[in-house]
Amino acid sequence: MFKLGLTGSIGMGKSATAAMFRAAGVPVHDADEVVHTLYRGRAAPLIAAAFPGTVSDGTVDRTALSKVLFEDEARLRILERLVHPLVREERDKFLAANAHAAAVVLDIPLLFETGGERDADAVALVTASKTVQRERVLARPGMTEEKFRAILSKQMPDSEKRRRAHFLIETGFGFAHAERRVRAVLRAIAGRSGRTE
Repeated sequence: MFKLGLTGSIGMGKSATAAMFRAAGVPVHDADEVVHTLYRGRAAPLIAAAFPGTVSDGTVDRTALSKVLFEDEARLRILERLVHPLVREERDKFLAANAHAAAVVLDIPLLFETGGERDADAVALVTASKTVQRERVLARPGMTEEKFRAILSKQMPDSEKRRRAHFLIETGFGFAHAERRVRAVLRAIAGRSGRTE
């Protein structure tokens, strides 16, 4: 099994790109979706104990939690220590369930920031120009320049991610261009793994 890490900063089009891999028949492990599920289940009581007032009716209130984390960077480390082991457990279950696959995608937004590239055989970076990124992000409901800057400050610069990645998938030139890049990545992976299924 070839494990491809998929990452990209906010507004780069990573979710749409992950969908392209799924459409090509590649199993995708979505770390963000796993976190959302954990926030509605196993992680909720742990977060309620660590951050009182951030859980309502057994579900983490992401807005309340974001406010708590925004006020104190050290609290983010606490949250990561609670949630990351659970995310890894779910990833291991995904890998076991898809052990027959020639390749899988590990869709991890903060892959480089958390050292997740060590668990992948190669990394594909979803990227676009700063102008395209900014336009996409500021078009989101409730997004402000201040929030955008705060998010970017927690993410590795795109230029550094480009340097570290094995494959680049540009999304600023439309879906057809991005899909061609996804197919090229899959062809390269098939060559590296020695399997073509």
